[in-house]
Amino acid sequence: MTPESLVKLVTHRMPFGKYKDRLLCELPGNYLAWFAREGFPSGELGNLLSLMHEIDHNDLRSLLIPLMGKGF
Repeated sequence: MTPESLVKLVTHRMPFGKYKDRLLCELPGNYLAWFAREGFPSGELGNLLSLMHEIDHNDLRSLLIPLMGKGF
């Protein structure tokens, strides 16, 4: 995890699926848990979804609030 990856969670949008166009930090926990069970996509998106799952699973979403709305 890097500071840049945290910024990406609040600026990048889900490119496909049921939650297409939602910010990665807005994805619901059950959706992230589904990816954890079924497998994350490869590459950067998979790494970001895995990180978001860990943040959600450990109830740390509040850590992203200061980054939201910063206009990165």
